[in-house]
Amino acid sequence: MENFVYHNPTKIIFGKGTETLVGVETKAYADRVLLHYGGGSIKKTGLYDRVVASLKAAGVDFIELPGVQPNPRLSLIQEGIELCRKHQLQFILAVGGGSVIDSAKAIAAGVPYAGDVWDFFARKAEIKAALPVGVVLTIAAAGSETSPASVVTKEEGALKRDIGSDLLRPKFAILNPELTYTLPPYQTACGVADIMAHIMERYFSRTPDTDLADRLCEATLRTVIKYAPIALQNPTDYTARAEIMWAGTVAHSDLLGRGKVEDWGSHMIEHEISGIYDVPHGAGLAVIFPAWMQYVYQTDVNRFARFAVRVWAVEMDFAHPEKTALAGIERLKTFFRSLGLPVTLTELKVGTDRLEEMAAKCTARGPVGNFVKLDKEDVLAIYQLAQ
Repeated sequence: MENFVYHNPTKIIFGKGTETLVGVETKAYADRVLLHYGGGSIKKTGLYDRVVASLKAAGVDFIELPGVQPNPRLSLIQEGIELCRKHQLQFILAVGGGSVIDSAKAIAAGVPYAGDVWDFFARKAEIKAALPVGVVLTIAAAGSETSPASVVTKEEGALKRDIGSDLLRPKFAILNPELTYTLPPYQTACGVADIMAHIMERYFSRTPDTDLADRLCEATLRTVIKYAPIALQNPTDYTARAEIMWAGTVAHSDLLGRGKVEDWGSHMIEHEISGIYDVPHGAGLAVIFPAWMQYVYQTDVNRFARFAVRVWAVEMDFAHPEKTALAGIERLKTFFRSLGLPVTLTELKVGTDRLEEMAAKCTARGPVGNFVKLDKEDVLAIYQLAQ
């Protein structure tokens, strides 16, 4: 096990009706805020009205910036930065899923910075200050509600890149599983794939002697696997929605990877797909992760066999552990298919014409991943396996 520091200061407020507390929580940090959200869904469900009523009751003034899209765009972030500066806003309240939260974090980093916020994503500058951010979560998926990361897309060049800083961790996150009842089934399934990918990026590590972290990962995966079909069959099953929502937060809160060298190769490989083709991130991960597994499993067959046995209840073939490992990868693909997710690039309507370009962009700053260091040719081979 590696040395580590674990510090996650985000305050979690979990349960039914908790969105009505947003005004009081926000008021503790500011009385002039940017209210940031996506399309019209929060207005259709009545969430917008409840949030606004809570803010007004607490004496919090706000300026609105709607319009966040999946794979949030740099242009809207730049607009948010200017709004905050113009109106001297002191706090950003994100009401939505991972895209809204990531957009809010990027705005938060950009407001106090004299240069172009993209400098952070291009690794030309380091985040030294940021406005505080709060969250009302509506989608169990990205885990951005407690993470230090933000991933956005620059339209010019179709570049999807990330930043990370503890300054970007939200001050509070309100998690009411009831807010996920109205999600379309495909969006729920994409969220599940995203959650599982966050866990597996930490599970597949070459760091020895991490049994507790491994078992925490396995338990969280098994929980999501159990409750995802229930949520799809009965969208208003509170227990299923609550278990998935909490698993999504735990998966990306940095707890599960402590003491390990984490991988993150699959995420980097997928970013090129959603950056160019604008597919849901979770759908892209459902395609890439099994292909990555197939490409790298021989590096540590025993870990993949353990994944198969402990997560998917595959019977261990002690004489042929490789068969057990491969069975686990196949179970993962079968599970994604059962949720209605794609497992090939063809299903995502991603052809072969830009695979070389994506592989080159993915590795432009050097090899990706830690379980196996992947260069351009490796990434290209994974794309081809996923085809």
